[in-house]
Amino acid sequence: MARRRTKIVATMGPSTDAPDILDAMIKAGLDVVRLNFSHGTAEKHIEMAHRVRERAEALGRQVGVLVDLQGPKIRISRFKNGAIFLEENTHFILDAGLAENEGDIERVGIDYKPLPYDLNRGDTLLLDDGRIVLWVKSVVDKEIHCRVVVGGQLSNNKGINRQGGGLSAAALTEKDIADIKVAASIQADYLAVSFPRSADDVLLARKLLRDAGGYGGIIAKIERAEAVTELEAIIQVSEAIMVARGDLGVEIGDAALPPIQKSSIAMARRMNRVTITATQMMESMINNSIPTRAEVFDVANAVLDGTDAVMLSGETAVGKYPVKVIEAMDRICLQAEQQREIRVSRHRIDSKFERIDEAIAMAAMYTANHLDVKAIAALTDSGSTPLWMSRVSSGIPIFALTPHTSTSRRVTLYRGVYPVDFVLEHTDHALANMEMVDELKRRGVVSDGDIVLLTKGDLEIHGTTNGMKIIRVGEYLTPKDRLEK
Repeated sequence: MARRRTKIVATMGPSTDAPDILDAMIKAGLDVVRLNFSHGTAEKHIEMAHRVRERAEALGRQVGVLVDLQGPKIRISRFKNGAIFLEENTHFILDAGLAENEGDIERVGIDYKPLPYDLNRGDTLLLDDGRIVLWVKSVVDKEIHCRVVVGGQLSNNKGINRQGGGLSAAALTEKDIADIKVAASIQADYLAVSFPRSADDVLLARKLLRDAGGYGGIIAKIERAEAVTELEAIIQVSEAIMVARGDLGVEIGDAALPPIQKSSIAMARRMNRVTITATQMMESMINNSIPTRAEVFDVANAVLDGTDAVMLSGETAVGKYPVKVIEAMDRICLQAEQQREIRVSRHRIDSKFERIDEAIAMAAMYTANHLDVKAIAALTDSGSTPLWMSRVSSGIPIFALTPHTSTSRRVTLYRGVYPVDFVLEHTDHALANMEMVDELKRRGVVSDGDIVLLTKGDLEIHGTTNGMKIIRVGEYLTPKDRLEK
């Protein structure tokens, strides 16, 4: 049975609360859960993280936990009599001085009070993911006077973007800073930073997480026009990036999204970072039991681009078919992964390596791709070696054998890497090799006659991979036989 290499991230919400639904999602192939801190309470998220880990353990799986910060989502306030309808070419005011629930057909409040200072005549504002378009005529004190270019229904708390980006809101709000402490308390495996503008925003989030006792990797969400400009610097200081196509598409225009998605994934892979492709991947399945053909192509194209993971948002959080959508995504990813062009790679083939462990990882993948290797087993403390291996396109499964639960959970996001909780019983290298092979045999991954590639370090010194071994299964004595002999 083929193993899916591309990982599936699913957002938790009301539709996933029932224990039987969560179990079914894990069985269907869920790899990482996303806790969206834009909704729900800290207590609810803490409870869900504990429940996910408890059920994953009961089902013999590792499931990562990703905390997604709300960030400075700039929104309108609320209308006193419900939604309004804006007619094209009418006048409308965004009023930073208006009370929160006093909006009407003429004006509405805004939650980001400094917004008037960011705008000038001629700016274009996009509300509700671009469904409403306003042209700024003037800014008078706290009032932003606009002409409605594209009208329609406007309801409470809809988001505001400036076309082309450039809003000054800091990436981390007071709520985010408090939520980082919650993420640390549950030992989240990943922390996603919303709307970062620069590498400094990512570095600050990491410092706050470490200061709070958290160890998770930082995911930079690419959803501002400024982030695209600073992409390389942001990737450099992140463990992963998320191509968050909703707000990004509003700011840079939907036609610009496909090349940005492809170039972002390619750059991250070159820099040995992980990628997640997100937003509206299977959105029709919020209400329908099968995806559209366009959604099938979207998911498949992300796989062909080389993304590590594809993410579900409302499809699982509030949708009618949270299990079916994971099953559908699983099928699509598996089929896309059969394409030959994504099983070959020239990743760093012309580069020099600064680290021994990275050189071993690249040598292992070159060897595996040019030999009939059935599986790769990487004995790892930190997960670095399987991460480097996973940057090389291949159809060969990589098993991260580790005694550390935190490492097992982190590699759940790495493309083509499968976590194995594993503790060596022997320090003799030959016996250790046999233990690693026997673990793969026990799991039904390999059988006699198969070639297995192993990587590990000096067993007396933790933390550095410096050796590679190629073994044909069955052509060795078991650890028990060796000891008796």
